Amino acid sequence: MIIVTTETIKNREITETLGLVRGSTVRARNIGRDILAGLKNIAGGEISEYTKLLADSREQALERMVSDAQTLGADAIVNVRFSTSAVSQGAAEILAFGTAVKLS
Repeated sequence: MIIVTTETIKNREITETLGLVRGSTVRARNIGRDILAGLKNIAGGEISEYTKLLADSREQALERMVSDAQTLGADAIVNVRFSTSAVSQGAAEILAFGTAVKLS
């Protein structure tokens, strides 16, 4: 599956637009990560526990978007974007979305 953030794919022709595809996940912080993050927040620097949590969330959202596109028989997904929103205090949704297309 080709995944791009652009409207086109170099040297490929989009022959059919199949529609919007998306994948999302909702993740919550946990007490263990919050304690470590709190300590790092005092000292300063990157909070690697949250960085890993968000990276894993983005990957899962991407996998679910690709699965949605495969269901439609897509060859690629163009105009891929990410969005995030707070669901509750300590929990957030990561959404990946784009347009599924067929290529020649």
